[in-house]
Amino acid sequence: MARETKKPATPKAGYGPATEVIEAGRDPKAQGGMVNPPVYHASTVIFETLEELERKTASPFDGVYYGRFGTPTTFAFEDAVARLEGGYRSIACASGLAAIGASLMAFLDAGDHLLMVDSAYSPTRKYCEIVLKGFGVETTYYDPLAGAEIKHLFRPETKVVFAESPGSLTFEVQDVPAIATAAHDTGAVMILDNSWATPLYFQPFAHGVDISIQAATKYLVGHSDVMMGAITTTEEHFRAVRVMAATLGAVPGPDDCYLALRGMRTLDVRLERHQQTALELAKWCARRDEVAAILHPAFADCPGHEFWQRDFKGSSGLFSVILDRHYPKQALAAMLDHMTLFKMGYSWGGFESLILPADPTTFRTASAWQAQGTLIRLHAGLEDLADLICDLEAGLARLTGK
Repeated sequence: MARETKKPATPKAGYGPATEVIEAGRDPKAQGGMVNPPVYHASTVIFETLEELERKTASPFDGVYYGRFGTPTTFAFEDAVARLEGGYRSIACASGLAAIGASLMAFLDAGDHLLMVDSAYSPTRKYCEIVLKGFGVETTYYDPLAGAEIKHLFRPETKVVFAESPGSLTFEVQDVPAIATAAHDTGAVMILDNSWATPLYFQPFAHGVDISIQAATKYLVGHSDVMMGAITTTEEHFRAVRVMAATLGAVPGPDDCYLALRGMRTLDVRLERHQQTALELAKWCARRDEVAAILHPAFADCPGHEFWQRDFKGSSGLFSVILDRHYPKQALAAMLDHMTLFKMGYSWGGFESLILPADPTTFRTASAWQAQGTLIRLHAGLEDLADLICDLEAGLARLTGK
């Protein structure tokens, strides 16, 4: 299981995505015929000779060196993610936010400028406003629908462009290839949060991305029991990100890597179920008088829908609805406090359905949020569709008092 090569974990020709999630990151022949990689618990690694110690110290990212740099269990997870995303190599992190932080810090220094999408995941914005600002990095938020026009926001000191497509609250789908082209024309690095689509439904490196991030906590793990992140890079950018991630020290334990690998084996079938249930729920919501709009990339009126049609292979289980008006807290509590299947909770991508109210006006700065009703975000879990519809129907009745 020790990895002694810098070659990328590329997919075998002719394999489809369902086969990839089964084959990636495991080699039964190398582990006595066992189907799954074993869990290696380790901090200290013993070297038999001074020559071996010096050789491993000179190349700490290739093979087993020290627990913080990964064990064979970590490497199996990283190889699987790299293979699915189509990148050079991947880096396991302790959370999605750790992956975001390491990726940004790898390319930004005091005096540099970052272009951050205005629809970004809330902790990403906080990282910019607290950590990066404290280190002297300036962040400009840009309209998620800017596309090629983002070129007008670049400065000589712009080093990174960060995209999240679609946004995980308001679901604008970005023109990632156009933004990547603009970034590369100025020498900036293009980073994408690919958590919503996963590599099964969006291939980042085929669309010009340099660094792809996933909150593995969500669909890769799929069972709401692990905090993990993953960074996948091009060969050009791997070492910079790998050094930063190792230096920050926010690494996952081997048990978490094992659970993430186990979750990934069913990613294809889970994601298909999430997709179909979410689409049916969104269609049902669209017929309700209490709902003014659906924010789902597969719907024609979702901002950036044309880019979803062009670039994506599917949609996942997360979407939002805008209610017909702004409901008072008492009405929202009547609806949400008594849901039986849709539970209030942060994150998404697990087997359970979730529901959350949100107010994008509290953070949008580059693109005004002008919806005339309350936004409710839904994650369609793996429950029966009919049961989820009944739960929502009862909730809407409590909301309106009907």
